[in-house]
Amino acid sequence: MRDAFRAPSGTHDVLFPESARWETLVAAFSSLVGRAGYGLVISPMFEDERVFLRGIGAGSDVASKEMYSFEDRGARRLALRPEGTASVVRAFVQHRPASVWKAWYVTPAFRYERPQAARYRQHHQLGIEAIGSEDPDLDVEVIALAAQFYRHVGLESVELRLNSMGCAQCRPGFERSLFEWLEANAAQLCPEHSQRWSANPLRVLDCKNELCLGATAQAPQICDALCTDCDRHFARVKEGLDSLRVAYLSAPRLVRGFDYYTRTTFEFSSPSLAAAQNGVGGGGRYDGLAEALGGPAAPAVGFGIGIERLLLACDAQDSFPVPEDRMDVFVIDLTGGRVARELTHELRNAGVRADRAFDERSLKAQMRAADRSGAKLAVIVGPSEQEAGKAVVRQMMPRLREESDARRDDAQELVDSDAVVERVLEMLRR
Repeated sequence: MRDAFRAPSGTHDVLFPESARWETLVAAFSSLVGRAGYGLVISPMFEDERVFLRGIGAGSDVASKEMYSFEDRGARRLALRPEGTASVVRAFVQHRPASVWKAWYVTPAFRYERPQAARYRQHHQLGIEAIGSEDPDLDVEVIALAAQFYRHVGLESVELRLNSMGCAQCRPGFERSLFEWLEANAAQLCPEHSQRWSANPLRVLDCKNELCLGATAQAPQICDALCTDCDRHFARVKEGLDSLRVAYLSAPRLVRGFDYYTRTTFEFSSPSLAAAQNGVGGGGRYDGLAEALGGPAAPAVGFGIGIERLLLACDAQDSFPVPEDRMDVFVIDLTGGRVARELTHELRNAGVRADRAFDERSLKAQMRAADRSGAKLAVIVGPSEQEAGKAVVRQMMPRLREESDARRDDAQELVDSDAVVERVLEMLRR
């Protein structure tokens, strides 16, 4: 016997009813950001490799170690999307919509990394991008929307860390100071960064290893090197968050992982997850990315949220459960299936979620199927009901779910066959 195929390492299947939670999550996100003027953007899952190399940085770990790159049959260098922002900005550069352009996306993302809890080689992201304004109030709007979404899914204890990475005028001076400090203290860093800290000094600040955390505790901080414009921008962001009562912690070490970030950077974490993997989303400003991709100057800000990691945090806090109600009505037909075939069709046309059993199963088996469906009502037609032109409409109450008897007088009523749909609608409205 041949081995059965399995999903590739680092990927996973999302089956029903868990997938219903994903649908609910995406719908809630769409509704929230839609009220703020963000529209859905659907872009290719693969791009010219240079879109990501220029965006996230050719020297970043994602580009150098994790990105799925390949040559297609036309000898073009392509890459599967490792994150959502660069593709949206490429679409902005290509199509030149009017700004401020507000976009949201939901997409799979691909990174070749060691699989961990809720960290997959194919994972899924929700995000928004606002392109075309350097107004710090736009940063506030983006961060506040993320915070509101976490509250919506029940993550009340999510922590927001906030920093500014400066701009092209002030960051080079800070990077020189950091380089000199790391050069003098390289021996105290973790094994990885003690050898390669000079390739990208900022990445050392992002390291979670205790050696790097201790060694860089007294390192220069970007907040002390901001130019007047960046300092004023950051102050306005903090003032705006305070006015909207969005709590945050100043995090001078926060640099995030991609080269495109400028000025405001932020990250949300959940204390219910292990410290090394507790990030549930983040983002920041990336004022030079559109130009790096061949477009006009277009300052921008956005965030991304990993769906798998977010739902893991929800599970840890017993929030945002799988929706319980999946079906409105389950039709039980003991007369050969024709009644169920026609009645489910009529119910669905009336806007009712309706299902049925197949293969002429027994009453007991069909009742079990009705119970598993989560339906609020069962419509039952046996030979006697069919002969009389009737149907039984039964409430699928919890106290009756374990019973196989379909004829409880206090939970059901006999209805004319041609009035079943109308009666079902009345009962569902109640």
